[in-house]
Amino acid sequence: MSQIDSKAVFEYLQGLQARIIESVELVDGKTFLHDGWQRPEGGGGNSCMLEEGNVFERAGIGFSHVIGSKLPPAASVAHPEAAGRQWEAMGVSLVFHPRNPYVPNVHMNVRFFVAKAPNKKDISSQHLGASQGGEADFSQTAQQVRQEKYNEANTGTAPNDDEDIWWFGGGMDLTPYYGFKEDCIHFHRTNKEALSTFGDAYYPQFKKQCDEYFHLKHRNEPRGIGGVFFDDFNALGFEQSFALLRAVGDAFTQAYLPIVQRRKDTTYGEQERDFQQYRRGRYVEFNLVFDRGTLFGLQSNGRTESILLSMPPTVKWRYDWKPEAGSAEATLMTDFLIDKDWV
Repeated sequence: MSQIDSKAVFEYLQGLQARIIESVELVDGKTFLHDGWQRPEGGGGNSCMLEEGNVFERAGIGFSHVIGSKLPPAASVAHPEAAGRQWEAMGVSLVFHPRNPYVPNVHMNVRFFVAKAPNKKDISSQHLGASQGGEADFSQTAQQVRQEKYNEANTGTAPNDDEDIWWFGGGMDLTPYYGFKEDCIHFHRTNKEALSTFGDAYYPQFKKQCDEYFHLKHRNEPRGIGGVFFDDFNALGFEQSFALLRAVGDAFTQAYLPIVQRRKDTTYGEQERDFQQYRRGRYVEFNLVFDRGTLFGLQSNGRTESILLSMPPTVKWRYDWKPEAGSAEATLMTDFLIDKDWV
């Protein structure tokens, strides 16, 4: 595989965070709080939060870069070949919770991980920042399947002691409270076009992985209408794998912000707002039960405030609630939260 350049990834991720913040501030009219932090074990980051905005009730986007000598269980279970190696993980992760229920919630994450070869333990501490945005089920079965997919997608052979172990991961997904077909088509089409440079196979592959990934198994219910998701990715070599990551990261504002502009001034009432709070409960359940990024962050002594910036500001739960048949709320479940080819 080609030589890796973690500094280039670091610089790209910092720039991506800054560009997204600038774009969102133009839409919302309010500015993000910037909160830099350091991690005692190595690394740090910049957590940026917009709360009580004009468009976004809570919008969090964090850049983080952490360094360590012992992998947390959340990573070592999936990658035993990396155990005992010095490692670094960096990423940008965001979750935006809009005020208007007709504007969908969105999540995006792009990240890079490298475990250095034992004779190359020279990970630089000049970059600061931790990838806290990937999400997955950590049951033994899920880990086994994940490892098998990794082996199939990559070399399928164990790395030598003089080789770094590295991979990219990321993606984005959309979680509407009220479904609009044109919004779903736009979001998926933008992702498909972003990946088309790398061939026709990646969008359907990453879409399928996203649908499987963002699924509340305890409810047998999708979190939203999906998008794209990939992990453990190095199949194209460093340069092209990095280019694929950039294509996904750079597509975010075009995939999401036109939908925001289209829906942010739609009139809504207490009923729509109440349903939004109810659906946010599903988001919390997923992030706290299945979110691998949350698990990795907490196990690696990450900063709790930064790890949990994805939580919504307000949320509701009801016992065994069902929407009224034929309502817009019911239509979300029957027509949108399903396995569907949007493009």
